[in-house]
Amino acid sequence: MADRRPDSGGMNHTLPAAASQRPTAGTIGPRFSKGSALAVLVCWLLVVFDGYDLIVYGTVQSSLISETGWGLTKATAGTVGSMAFLGMMIGAIFAGRMADSWGRRKTILGCAIAFSVFTVLCAFAPNATVFGALRLLAGIGLGGLVPSANALVAELVPAKWRSTIATLMMSGVPIGGSIAALVGIPMIPAFGWQSMFLVAVLALVIVVPLGLKYLPETLARTGTAGKEPAGFRSLLRAPYLGASMLFAFATIATLFAWYGLGTWLPNLMQLAGYNLGSALTFALALNLGAVAGSVITAWAGTRFGPIPTAIAAAAVAAVGLSVLVAGPPVTVVYLALVLAGVGTHGTQCLIIAAVASHYPDHLRGTALGWALGTGRIGAVIAPQVGGLLLAAGLGVNSNFLAFAGAAAIAAVLLAAVGLKIKSKISQGASNV
Repeated sequence: MADRRPDSGGMNHTLPAAASQRPTAGTIGPRFSKGSALAVLVCWLLVVFDGYDLIVYGTVQSSLISETGWGLTKATAGTVGSMAFLGMMIGAIFAGRMADSWGRRKTILGCAIAFSVFTVLCAFAPNATVFGALRLLAGIGLGGLVPSANALVAELVPAKWRSTIATLMMSGVPIGGSIAALVGIPMIPAFGWQSMFLVAVLALVIVVPLGLKYLPETLARTGTAGKEPAGFRSLLRAPYLGASMLFAFATIATLFAWYGLGTWLPNLMQLAGYNLGSALTFALALNLGAVAGSVITAWAGTRFGPIPTAIAAAAVAAVGLSVLVAGPPVTVVYLALVLAGVGTHGTQCLIIAAVASHYPDHLRGTALGWALGTGRIGAVIAPQVGGLLLAAGLGVNSNFLAFAGAAAIAAVLLAAVGLKIKSKISQGASNV
């Protein structure tokens, strides 16, 4: 028999009356109702804050080094930047498991509240140590949001739309990053770097109440999924071990490139001779490219499959970043950054879609948490590597080469995932 469990059947949900949706006999998966659409929208809004947080530190990094008197250098600023990503790694790994055991809704809302509160407190940090600790705590909340929200959304939509919706929902990341770059241009000079973190209060007073109203609970905590063995032990043994490890390493490489760019790009462009306003427009180009990448990869992933499309997207990112090393004209720089955004974020969206489709219901949250949590290792080390390369006097291009190399490695690992899954399908078919 085939090793993979079918991921399209057995979608059971406990929904509030306003969002009730039960599959009818003979259908595959849940019907995409108005209640489901509202829940997906709330999850998308929460993902927007993940993207905002990605870019917000990059927008204020120069100010923290030059204005706070905290004694930050490029190397130590990279370490502080890594604290949020370390928190995201912790949050993603454990929240995915919590979402499978305790329920998606409770986990999502708890993570959203934690992220909002600790991000707002960053504006009042008296020194770099407290600031880094608050970023770590905010990161734990934020890291738990994305796998939990993706696991919930995967259960609310029909199987045939799962890859498309998962990819489009992740468009919230570059949209949030674009918002951070746009508002940073006028807000930082006018109101100081602290104002960028106060924006998180919007999640607390607007998005969390919407989540309380529209997010449903699933039976992952008490229903049929509870009868199946779940958790990391099931994830890291046959038939899932090989794919789980490859997904994890591919995500590490992808997030190294994506978060490294998000953290260092404004500063890198300033070091290359551009002023802060121009440097932030480069960050905007990266994120607008990622928004476009979400749409393009959603279409291509549905047509060609998430894994083949992810391989192509990672290759596009590697090419775009390699072009920057040549010091091209500014128009080409913008184009290369757009391609980098399309490729890096598109690859990550497609990995999420592939994981959501590859694992059964009772393991989906854990699998997403595993991939995104371990993948945050790349996000944690990327800011530090970027800072150390600059501190070593290797120049701006060393960063672009490092991020391009990571994207190329992701393409190779994803090709291995595709071969692994294809081999399992062939083996299962021969055993029927």
